[in-house]
Amino acid sequence: MLILVDEYGKGPVLISTISEKANIPKKFLEVILLELRHAGYVDSKKGKGGGYFLAVPPSQVSLANVFRTIEGPIAPVGCVSINFYEKCVDCESEVSCRFRKVMEKIRDANLAILEKSSFSDLARIYEPA
Repeated sequence: MLILVDEYGKGPVLISTISEKANIPKKFLEVILLELRHAGYVDSKKGKGGGYFLAVPPSQVSLANVFRTIEGPIAPVGCVSINFYEKCVDCESEVSCRFRKVMEKIRDANLAILEKSSFSDLARIYEPA
């Protein structure tokens, strides 16, 4: 995503270029880009001059949404996940769980940062050489 942010508005970027710059195996990158494409953040163009590009401006892509698309839940444990709830297998009672409140605070702190941050924020933090 960061490479596509850096190249936003300049045209499509070859998958081989992204793979090399990000040091990600091409086959693995294809899977990631497909997930991002299905989510509507990335699009592609085939043929000469083709490649991948951001489908929306970087300012409209939150880190939280991309994280969920690629990694899944933001919550540290399933029982406090908002979008991917799972009951903990070794938990006797969520109501009396000593860790749950702390995990909710961790989730909320992470969400506060990730939902307010967009990829344009990252572009301002680091200007590529």
